[in-house]
Amino acid sequence: MRMWRAAPLAFLLLFGLGGCGDDAAPTDASVPLELVAESKRQWTGVAVSPDERIFVNYPRWSDDVPISVAELIDGRPVPYPNEALNAWDAEKDPKTHFVCVQSVTVDSAGTLWILDPANPKFAGVVAGGPKLMQVDLATNEIVKTYRFDDTVALSGSYLNDVRVDVERGVAYITDSGDGALVVLDLESGKSRRLLDGHASTQAEPIDITIEGTAWKRGGQTPQVHADGIGLSPDRAWVYYQALTGRTMYRVPTAALRDASLSAEDLAAKVERVGRAGVSDGLVFDAAGNLYLSSLEKNAVRRFTPKHVREDVVTDPRLAWPDSFALGTDGWIYVTTALIHRGAEPRDPYRLWRFKPKP
Repeated sequence: MRMWRAAPLAFLLLFGLGGCGDDAAPTDASVPLELVAESKRQWTGVAVSPDERIFVNYPRWSDDVPISVAELIDGRPVPYPNEALNAWDAEKDPKTHFVCVQSVTVDSAGTLWILDPANPKFAGVVAGGPKLMQVDLATNEIVKTYRFDDTVALSGSYLNDVRVDVERGVAYITDSGDGALVVLDLESGKSRRLLDGHASTQAEPIDITIEGTAWKRGGQTPQVHADGIGLSPDRAWVYYQALTGRTMYRVPTAALRDASLSAEDLAAKVERVGRAGVSDGLVFDAAGNLYLSSLEKNAVRRFTPKHVREDVVTDPRLAWPDSFALGTDGWIYVTTALIHRGAEPRDPYRLWRFKPKP
């Protein structure tokens, strides 16, 4: 049985015919980086509001994580939306606290979303903890919390990144722990786990070299499944990729929303777009450019609507470029997570921004 059909020619051209897009020489469109903030503690996600408020999150990958979500004010992290939500420990209710926040994003309507996989130190999901929280930035209040039970967030799940379609009232989420997509109906609050175990959501058997060193844990390449996710500007496609992998896939959002489709029918809708390189975060801008982090190249790349692949920024200071946020006036923000350098990297974690050429 075919699990996915061939991608249209235009999309094969976009990523390189024959699936060799990661090997072909890209067009150089390099622009300078501008430092926004630094941190002594590891962050991953970043979100920027229409009025340029900046939010970051710190996943609980160690015992020393005093803040899970912060607003950067004059470059300094302030617990957001309050200290109480950030003050979780094993004695506190995981339903009403941030347990292990992995990503933050601002949707097209200017609403902040906070994704908590509730899997601290990757030791297993804390029961009752997985959730997506909607924040009104005008009042700085949590207006709604969507919870994921153990049929959606499995014990080994790690809900990783999220994109929200405001017009259709749907959130699309990757699970990098067990490999799947999660689709959440924002009106009903019901969520479904899809493409669970499908080849497109699973890590690939590859070696990864970053800054001249093989990325290993316990002598093995870490198996990180579906990670980065992007929603096309027309909201017709979800693009996604395993972090431990070089192949990008896409699936129609209409198929993800269609609860009547069987697992086999949905799998048949998945398209293999092509080779994109080892990537963590990805995001579309309003013009249809798809931006991707390039972990092995210390770079940010993009694929233009004219199917040209460009290296937008290549800089040794982009050490594990992690998550993106779109700012105003064409700025794009990106965090560096330094994951490959271990628990005590020599450099601080940084938030950069750059303004791509048209």
